[in-house]
Amino acid sequence: MRKFDFSKPYNTIHNVTPFDQIQVSDYEPGIMQGIKEEDDEIESIINNPDIPTFENTIEALEKTGQTLHRVTNVFFNLLSCETNDEMEEIANKVQPALSEHSNNIGLNEKLFARIKTVYDSHPVLNNEQQKLLDETYKSFVRRGANLSADKKETFRRISLEMSQNALQFRQNSLKETNSYILQVTDKNRLKGMPETSLEAAAQTAKEKNLEGWVFTLHAPSYGPFMSFCEDRDLRKELYLAYNTKCAHGGNTDNQELVRKLVNGRIQLAQLLGYPDFASYVLENRMAENKNNVFNLLEELLDKYRPSAEKEVKAIEDLAHEMEGEDFQMMPWDFSFYSDKLKLKLFNINKEILRPYFQVEKVIEGVFALATRLYGITFKENREIPVFNPDVIPFEVFDKDGSYLAVLYTDFYPREGKRSGAWMTSYKEQWIEKDGTNSRPHVSITTNFTKPTSSKPALLTPDEVQTFLHEFGHALHGIFANTTYESLSGTNVYWDFVELPSQFMENYANEKEFLNTFAYHYETGEALPIELIQRINDSRNFNVAYACLRQISFGLLDMAYYTRKELLPQDTDIKAFEQKVWERTKLLPIIPECCMSTQFSHIMTGGYAAGYYSYKWAEVLDADAFEYFQETGIFNQETANKFRNMLSKGGTVPPMRLYEDFRGKAPSIHALLHRNGII
Repeated sequence: MRKFDFSKPYNTIHNVTPFDQIQVSDYEPGIMQGIKEEDDEIESIINNPDIPTFENTIEALEKTGQTLHRVTNVFFNLLSCETNDEMEEIANKVQPALSEHSNNIGLNEKLFARIKTVYDSHPVLNNEQQKLLDETYKSFVRRGANLSADKKETFRRISLEMSQNALQFRQNSLKETNSYILQVTDKNRLKGMPETSLEAAAQTAKEKNLEGWVFTLHAPSYGPFMSFCEDRDLRKELYLAYNTKCAHGGNTDNQELVRKLVNGRIQLAQLLGYPDFASYVLENRMAENKNNVFNLLEELLDKYRPSAEKEVKAIEDLAHEMEGEDFQMMPWDFSFYSDKLKLKLFNINKEILRPYFQVEKVIEGVFALATRLYGITFKENREIPVFNPDVIPFEVFDKDGSYLAVLYTDFYPREGKRSGAWMTSYKEQWIEKDGTNSRPHVSITTNFTKPTSSKPALLTPDEVQTFLHEFGHALHGIFANTTYESLSGTNVYWDFVELPSQFMENYANEKEFLNTFAYHYETGEALPIELIQRINDSRNFNVAYACLRQISFGLLDMAYYTRKELLPQDTDIKAFEQKVWERTKLLPIIPECCMSTQFSHIMTGGYAAGYYSYKWAEVLDADAFEYFQETGIFNQETANKFRNMLSKGGTVPPMRLYEDFRGKAPSIHALLHRNGII
């Protein structure tokens, strides 16, 4: 019997989700109730005897499904960060119903007829209303509303298969990540490992009732191991475990699912009249078409490859100097010798800096940066319910003291939490008919280094940068100020959504920012000026190699989704991937490794035919930060212009938004200059 009703008012502070009142058994009945409610709401719109208008059709449709949105927001967010076997079972049960429900709306002929009547009547509307009308009409067309009856049935079948395959892909990846451990009982094999990592590994072993030290495929464990462990055989073992995830047979192998997911997207796109899935996706992107995507990736490859080759050769030279001329550097050696070279050139590495980045101080510093730029403030409020004790909730207030948003921070890895880092929302922003501005509840989720029994959580510079990245996404949600939920916050084109996140990363190297929070966790000593100088001197270390890595992911994505023919049944996914990467690979290719089988961004996330977005947005973020450098990196007038751009959500075409902010179109010059390429 269900105890929690998602359709009722929450009666909590800021109407936040009462996680402490929700049980796993509440989700399935909540979803089914939400589906029924939205079905009834759709029927009311269809059966309205009045002539279709913007108000009684488009706005009415925008307001449907509130209960379903609430329960699915909670359920699917927690499925990524707090899942268990029972939730996975529920996901498998409800996914077909949700897919069918979505298709029942998107393929509803009577509903689309009303939408088309409004669209064709060209009503007099304000800009936001017109955008909502355009997006509603276009979304129905892109979901098959104009298809014939038999093609609609095909669309339904493929959509259902896709949703089930995507869910299985994610579940397999999480299972493999969580099930693998590398147990080491001989400490001599862990030479070179930082004390912080050893302590964390010992704690993990203790939690699992094992002896010695346990390393996992979670980033805080995997990254330092590959950078510092002197035992090459162990590095190889962990590298292969990480890079063959879901690609070595068994029940959790994703190779066949890759083929099915790619083919499903090709079929859906062609059913809708597009030559390939990329053409379908890019119609709704800043890049507009695949030629522009390839032009960007090819230009970056041309500009960065010579520098990347030099970077790799410098690392190989050091490896030969240390190990002898016969030594052949393999992928599991790259991070190790790269770190050695960085230490040699700049006398700096991640571990030298870690003591200065205590997580509590980093939070204070990042929040203070937002205060300095935008005048907003953050107040921890433990009365706000959370779904795990690790989660810290904050109220966000605007510069006039008014309530702006709720922000949840969830930093540490655990069982049931997928790897990586992301921002999401439990509630979007919108404006009610009476003018009430219903503010958002957003969340930052990461997998940072955990505190141990003797040390607080101490972050690496990369983790600080990741925090800034996700915080940039959070600000996009926090600043949302639009009438309609579907156009609010991060509901923008995917190649624009990474701009605020990548923009915030720029501050990670700024002395004035670091001086506000980077103090040694034991001595209280400020991060020495010479260390800050070394951070800046080393900021472009291996930047070209990193760029080629991103280009390789973008090219793989486009190789799958610019296909006009289905991947054959006997497709070798590993061989397909390796062929695409021939021009970008700078290290030996390991035949058994496979990225595609764990590449959730393009297989189950929103980045299919869109992974190039990171580089596209990087051009924008470098150009935007150059503007801040011209006016002052803490200039509040420039910051307010940036905030205004973010507050518009998807109500204005993103290039127009950017040009209004910058005063001109973006240029790749700023990125090339920042990276030292020119």
